Amino acid sequence: MKLYLDTAEFDEIKQGVDWGVIDGVTTNPTLIAKAGQDHETQVKRICGILGNVSAEVVSEKKDDILVEGRRLASWHKNVIVKVPMTPDGLAAGKILAGEGTRVNVTLCFSVNQALLAAAIGAYIISPFVGRMDDINEDGMQVVRDIVSAYRQQDIKTLILAASLRGPLHVTQAALAGADIGTMPFSVLQAMFRHPLTDAGLKRFKEDYLKSQEATPARDSEAIAKR
Repeated sequence: MKLYLDTAEFDEIKQGVDWGVIDGVTTNPTLIAKAGQDHETQVKRICGILGNVSAEVVSEKKDDILVEGRRLASWHKNVIVKVPMTPDGLAAGKILAGEGTRVNVTLCFSVNQALLAAAIGAYIISPFVGRMDDINEDGMQVVRDIVSAYRQQDIKTLILAASLRGPLHVTQAALAGADIGTMPFSVLQAMFRHPLTDAGLKRFKEDYLKSQEATPARDSEAIAKR
């Protein structure tokens, strides 16, 4: 499963890239605003270090989505245009996909919606796990069901598990068969941590320091024997 960051904070993205573990980024107008940056400038900057950057339209009508989607796609070859899971969003998405633009259908909450996205040739479908959990639905089960349906139908659209709230969500998404998991930077950081790793590193360092302290004494003994 590829790992994406769900952020528009460039320093976080750069850190993930430097670690060598991040393959893409998902952004939306809210994340761009939170980063305090101009939308186009920030998306282009992120595209300069990553090959998969989802940029979301805010328009609601088909023709407006088309205009905005084409504008987003023109910013950089690495842009993936996010369109909403609505009739107008899918109608515009089908045209964009036909023009060679990679399309990410966002705000998916069911298998049927995922099938509709696949029907227009979407590159990515984004089921939102955490948001379903918030209303007492099993978001991860929806991901599993979409994976099962796509595999049975030999659908090539990539499944991006979105709204992953913690490391356990990431594990579950991978086990469910999602192609991509996107998460906040804090969740990526948490994936590195395990108490046994910390304890092991501490023990190794302590043992190394002890061995270094013992070395001069052994050298002195060797010299005395000469």
